Amino acid sequence: MTEQKLTTEEIEQIKTVQESQEQLVTSFGELEFQIQALELQKEQLVNQLEGYKTKEKELANKLSQKYGNGTINIEKGVFQS
Repeated sequence: MTEQKLTTEEIEQIKTVQESQEQLVTSFGELEFQIQALELQKEQLVNQLEGYKTKEKELANKLSQKYGNGTINIEKGVFQS
């Protein structure tokens, strides 16, 4: 097998490509970390939403038992049957 020496320019090109690939790998890693953090935040918000929906149903049932079926006008603070 014969050995041929690369030019300085070729070596620099190879190094540039390798550095670019390393930067991409790092960027993908950072992006994946952010995605995981956002997914965790989304899960927490979904849990909060479910909690609010449960409270809303409980309040609706309580008001329905007290006032019967009808609508509530929040601005006026009145129940209309």
